[in-house]
Amino acid sequence: MNNESAVKTLTQDQLDALMRDNEFPPEIRHAAPVVAVVMTQDWCPQWTDMAAYLPDFAHRAAIFTVEYNRLPDFERIMRFKETIFKNGEVPYLRVYREGSLVRTSNWIPRSAFERILSE
Repeated sequence: MNNESAVKTLTQDQLDALMRDNEFPPEIRHAAPVVAVVMTQDWCPQWTDMAAYLPDFAHRAAIFTVEYNRLPDFERIMRFKETIFKNGEVPYLRVYREGSLVRTSNWIPRSAFERILSE
């Protein structure tokens, strides 16, 4: 079964709300009981690895991604992530449970992602 369409790309409005409110909007955080958001850049080999397995988990969590280096406001998004979220690495993962942030991480292997969803 192909779940790739179940992995959603963050919209510009959602990114604008993130940078305005210093957190993802409720429509993201509450999209499902468990939500994973990955902020990354398309050149990153660790992102290629994660992107390959994320669709397999779309039945267990709402998954959102953004390759922010491909966006016109790349510098603004990167600066936000590095200063507000205090993370200068990619990919950057945030996991929410019932709308509350429960975990942040950078690249993780498939097995670790699966464990996080099961916590």
